[in-house]
Parts: sequence; C-alpha cells; structure tokens
Amino acid sequence: MPAKKDPDTEMTGTERLLGGGTMEDDAQGELSLRPRNLREYIGQKKVKDNLGIFIKAALARAEALDHVLLNGPPGLGKTTLAAIIAREMSASLRMTAGPVIEKAGDLAALLTNLEEGDVLFIDEIHRLHPAIEEILYPAMEDFELDLVIGQGPSARSVKLDLPRFTLIGATTRPGMITPPLRGRFGINFHLDFYSVEDLQVIVERSASILNAQIETEGARSIALRSRGTPRIANRLLRRVRDYAQVEYDGVITGEVATDAMNRMEVDRFGLDEIDRKLLVTIIEKFNGGPVGVGTISAAINEEKDAIEEIYEPFLIQIGFLNRTPRGRVVTPAACHHLGLDLSAQLDESQKDLFK
Repeated sequence: MPAKKDPDTEMTGTERLLGGGTMEDDAQGELSLRPRNLREYIGQKKVKDNLGIFIKAALARAEALDHVLLNGPPGLGKTTLAAIIAREMSASLRMTAGPVIEKAGDLAALLTNLEEGDVLFIDEIHRLHPAIEEILYPAMEDFELDLVIGQGPSARSVKLDLPRFTLIGATTRPGMITPPLRGRFGINFHLDFYSVEDLQVIVERSASILNAQIETEGARSIALRSRGTPRIANRLLRRVRDYAQVEYDGVITGEVATDAMNRMEVDRFGLDEIDRKLLVTIIEKFNGGPVGVGTISAAINEEKDAIEEIYEPFLIQIGFLNRTPRGRVVTPAACHHLGLDLSAQLDESQKDLFK
C-alpha cells in the first residue's frame, strides 16, 4: 500500500510557508538550528522538566528509558526531542516513519538491528498498519519478536529475544492511536504551541547561529507571526534575513521584519492566504457556520486531513474558529480581524453560537 501523503506539504501540490511540516529547504537549516541537549531546549517547560527527571533516573539505574509517546501539531519539536533523548541517554538513534513500515519484515529488520539501550524513533506512528502493531506489542512489552515464517500448514512461529530499547513514537493525531498501542508507552507527553516569549528566544538564538544581525523588535515581530511553532519561526527568520540582506542594510529590525512578512502575505496573527480563504469561505458561503469539515474541504479545495491537522488547531488556539457538535463556527474575533460583519446574516438560531 503506497504511503499516504503528508497533508502539510502536498495538499495543494506546493510547499506552504506557514505549514508545520518539513519543507525541502528546511533540512539543512534545521539541523544546525536544533538544540542538542535539554539545557539548550527552549519552551515546553513541563515536558522538559519531567523528561529530565526520567532520564536521570534511568541512567542511575543503568536501564533503558521507558517508551515515550510525543503528540502535538507539526513543527513543535517532536523529532528534536527524540534526538535529545538519545543523546542524553548516550544511545544510538534509529529513525523511521509509520507509512514506511509496510511489511512485518521491515519492522523485524529494524528491531533485530537494535543494540542494548538504543532509541527507535517512529514518526507518524498513528499510521502503522494494524498487522505491524501486533508485532510491536511483544517487542515493546517483553522485548521479544514473534515472527511467523511460511504459510499454511507448514507455517511456524519463531521467537527472538531483543535488547532492551526505547521506542519513541510521534503523532499529530493521538486519537488515531489504538488503546493497546498507547497503553504500552510508559511516558506520554503533549507538546503545546509555544508562547511568543519562547519563540522570540528561539529566533534570537537561531539568528546568532546564522550570523544574522537582529534587534529585539525584529525577533518579536517574527515570533508573533510564527503560529506558536518553532519550525515556522526559523523558516520565517531565514526568509526575513533574505529581505534584510537584499533590500536593507542586513539588520533585521522590527520595521524590516514587518515589511518582509507583509510582502510574504503573513499577517500579524500569522495567517496566510489559505487560512484567510478558509475563514472567509465559512463566513460568506455558510453564514459563519456551523458547517462540516467535509463541506469546507470541498468548498476550498483542500484535503480534509489538512484542515483538521494543520489549519484548525492554530485557528482554534487563537480563538478564530470553534468546533461544535454541528460543525465548525467562525468566531467574532476572526470576523473583526478580517473586517467582515456577520451580524446582519445570522438568524436567531445561530446567534447563540457567536456569544
């Protein structure tokens, strides 16, 4: 079965500047900007503090860390945390993704090549095939690999012992992980959108690594429009640096950053053309809602998964969109930001939804 496309980068056939997923030009830049240990890791204080304790305890007992499940929107640092965990545990890191593991043999090859204490990172773990999950259960719980060799009456079961390892699973859709799989993770963390203050620190740190001159207001301006996501903050920083270098004197001031992002059509709330299209469509075609996500998908010609995984979480976080039992509803704050007035279009049954 072919791997499902990443909705963040392939839903329109073009890579999205404000998407949390990885773009092609992110790869090199991200590696140099990622923190290498917990001390350098900025934000997610509760996750960072608790993880530090769990790692110290595991090291003191000379044991592998319990299996870790990381969930949250794209771009918040799940892969970075996996690399940090492996480094803090002085362990090797093996990386793969749920859609890549298509056959039992693929998983068996990964598991049998692990050494004592190694960390196996599976991104998009919610997209594992059910048959693959079944093999993973005893591997996670008992560190044993049960394989069936052959078919029909001649089939036989082979049991292999595995070294004690740590599985780190990452997902943007925790609700799609089956209860048996979720129950086998001893550590479960949810990564929240970052505060503007934390993003500002990240932008200033990244600018230092990139040898880019940036003023406090420039860093804050980028942080404000980064949708609470470090990956987007770093991506915007690199693009703003280009404008500063070509159009200005190379220094990223508040004015330079604002002008650059306005020209990239990133507004002061971090919304881009697709976000505005989604909100305006709900307002103008569906009187602000409620409307189902499938209908929105058809109306704006975007994948349903992309709307649910990429756009909605941030729009809900900033109070521009609500989920109700009857569907999605645009809030008065969004109407005000877009300069649209809904009050004349609402009937009595809708008005309660907008209070």
